Amino acid sequence: MNPSNVPGAELRLPGKAEDAPDSSPGNLLRLLPDDAAQREIVHNEVHARPTVAIPLPSLVVYIALLNENVTRDQEWLHLRLLPGLGELEVERLSGNFLSLHFDGFSVTWERHTEFTRYTIVQPLAQSVSLAASAPDLMSALRVAPEWLRALPGQTIAAMKLAFLHGDLTNPAGCLEQSLAWFGEHPVVASVMGASGHSLVVTDLTLRPSGFEHMLVVASPETSTARAGRVTRRVLELETYRILSLRGLSAAKNLWPMLSEADGTLTDVMARLENKLTSDQDLLDTLVAMAARVERATTEHEYCFSATSAYHALVLQRSAELREQAIPGTQTLGNFMQRRLAPAIATVVATEQRLASLSERVTRASALLRTRVDIAAEAQNQQLLEKLTRGQALQLRLQATVEGLSIAAISYYVVSLLFYGAKSLEAAGAAINPEIAVGVSIPLVLAAVWWVTRRIHRKLRSGL
Repeated sequence: MNPSNVPGAELRLPGKAEDAPDSSPGNLLRLLPDDAAQREIVHNEVHARPTVAIPLPSLVVYIALLNENVTRDQEWLHLRLLPGLGELEVERLSGNFLSLHFDGFSVTWERHTEFTRYTIVQPLAQSVSLAASAPDLMSALRVAPEWLRALPGQTIAAMKLAFLHGDLTNPAGCLEQSLAWFGEHPVVASVMGASGHSLVVTDLTLRPSGFEHMLVVASPETSTARAGRVTRRVLELETYRILSLRGLSAAKNLWPMLSEADGTLTDVMARLENKLTSDQDLLDTLVAMAARVERATTEHEYCFSATSAYHALVLQRSAELREQAIPGTQTLGNFMQRRLAPAIATVVATEQRLASLSERVTRASALLRTRVDIAAEAQNQQLLEKLTRGQALQLRLQATVEGLSIAAISYYVVSLLFYGAKSLEAAGAAINPEIAVGVSIPLVLAAVWWVTRRIHRKLRSGL
């Protein structure tokens, strides 16, 4: 409904007409309410790690390092050692991504939660071709070897990737040519993309230099942007594969402890069932076992969670490659999954076994606590019965004492009356003390009994 058609309705902007906000594209944001907290940060996250354009042919040297105990300032100081970057501001590293361009090569820095990766892109030497046999790619590296060797952190992945032009109309022939790059090592290879825009070949072998070798062949029409995306996907695939396997060694180290704990818990349950051991000994054993299990859970929970997260990324990157098999050769994704699946299953099984053991220890502790509570209730019942019997005896004793007290008090009162009567007789009164006291005894007993009962009633009413 148009407000101008409603009687009495009129759309008014604050201020005068000449003071209306400028509606030019550069000032449209002024017409919006205030931004939500971190709106710009969240929005720009989609651009946080842009793909680096890679011209062909190129050499890509990729290194990923664990950055535990490595600060951003240390990485900044190391980047400043590159020629011509003495004035690099540390603020440029605040976004976790930095691409530095030099004369004939570029260096990209990316910092992640657990690792930092450096990617060096430079042209391939003209002498390097698809038919080359194990070519030396590092001799013409534009970055000093000392700079690479001094990178802060511990190496988790390192790859030399050569990106070449080639004829992909015959992928099998292209693959046959590229075998000389890898010597005698068996390779895995696949054509990537629904249109078959590139071919990736690797042997996934760690060489004495610490690097893996990878070869990507693309058609001459391949754009620099596509080359950058392909490079990023295959490098991330291998990086996340290695990171997902970090939990495997922890899982293997836990199996002996878990097997021992299983046996101990089974023995505890048998002793708990047959009542062969004191509750205190069983409790001490369960407490020690629970402490070991919780400690193992605390130490490895993050590692196991990271394994699952990185494995999911491996599956995602593998799907993004959209590989097509070359007859007689396994695809990169299938080869990784066949080797990776058992390891991931071991980690998942260990995590589940650790959680199951923790639950079983909790249930055993609950059973023991129930048995202790029942025994304590039986002891409390026996103690209550003893207290009841003692209270009954105490009441009977109290009644006996009260009777004796009435007799004693009456005796003293009668004695006082006797002495009083004798005093009156000595004073000349016509009274027989023995007869007078004898007559007063029933009255004294009744009076003392009545006073005692009255005192008891007052005490009970006060409670």
